Amino acid sequence: MKIETIGIIGAGTMGNGIAQTFAAAGFPVIMQDLSQDALDRARQTMETSLARQVKKGKLTPQDAHATLSRITCVTNLEAMADRDLVIEAIVEKLEVKAGILKNLDAICREDAILASNTSSISLTQLAACSAHPGRVIGMHFFNPVPMMQLVEIIRALQTTDAVAEAITDVTAAIGKTPRVSKDSYGFIVNRLLAPLINEAVNCVHEGLATWDDIDDMMKLGANHPMGPLALGDLIGLDVVLNIMETMYEGFDDPKYRPSPLLKQMVHAGWLGRKSGKGFGAYPA
Repeated sequence: MKIETIGIIGAGTMGNGIAQTFAAAGFPVIMQDLSQDALDRARQTMETSLARQVKKGKLTPQDAHATLSRITCVTNLEAMADRDLVIEAIVEKLEVKAGILKNLDAICREDAILASNTSSISLTQLAACSAHPGRVIGMHFFNPVPMMQLVEIIRALQTTDAVAEAITDVTAAIGKTPRVSKDSYGFIVNRLLAPLINEAVNCVHEGLATWDDIDDMMKLGANHPMGPLALGDLIGLDVVLNIMETMYEGFDDPKYRPSPLLKQMVHAGWLGRKSGKGFGAYPA
C-alpha cells in the first residue's frame, strides 16, 4: 500500500502540526476544517513555525515556501475523496470521531487508510464504526508535532497487517520514529504520563507543596526536563482530563480517577498555555 497523498481533518494545534510535518517531507496535503477562521489561524501558525526554523538556520526560505505551497486548506470534507491517507485530529470525543469515520466511508476510496490521532480512545471501538474496519489505525502524534520524534501507532483489533506496515513506513518517511502497540485505553505514553500529571495535581490539591516546587522536585530529583504540571499546561489540562476520564471509564479502575482540582480547573477554563492560565500564567 503506497501512500502519496495526505488528508488532515481538523486545523487545531495537532492538525496544523501534522499537516506541516507531512508537507515538509514532500507530501501534498489537504487540510479540512468546518471553520475558515480556524484554517486561517492554522496557516498563520505554520508560517510562524517555519519562519522560526528559517531564523535558526534549520530551513531555507525556499524550503519553507515549498512546504506551505504543498498545503491546501478547504472547508468541504468531500476534498478527501482522492487521498491515500486521511488523519483525523478533531475533538477527543468518541461519538464525534465515529461520525467523521462514517462520513469518510462514504467519501474516500475503499483502499484509503483512515487514521486517528486520538490520545486515548480505543481504536477497536473507532474501527467498529467504519464500514471497512481493517483500514482504521491510530497515529498518535505529540505536541509540538514538528519537533517531537515519536509517533505511537496503535493497531485496532481489526487493523490489517498491510495497513500497519504502510503506516509504519510513512511515519519513517516523514522523519519520525514509529513505535507500534496493541490497542488499549491511553496506549503506552499517556497510560504512564497522564496518571503522573494527575497525581501531581493531587499533590497541589492536598497542599503538599506549591506547583512550581513540585515541578522542581521532579526535574531535580527524577531528571525530568519539564515538571509534570508545566507539561500538563503545555498539553492542555482539558486534554489530560479527557485522557484520565477515558482510562477511568475504560478500565473501571480507581487508580485512574481524575483529580478533583483538575476537574475544577477545566471547569474554570484554566486549561494551561492555550487559555493563558493553568498552574502557570502565560501572557498572550
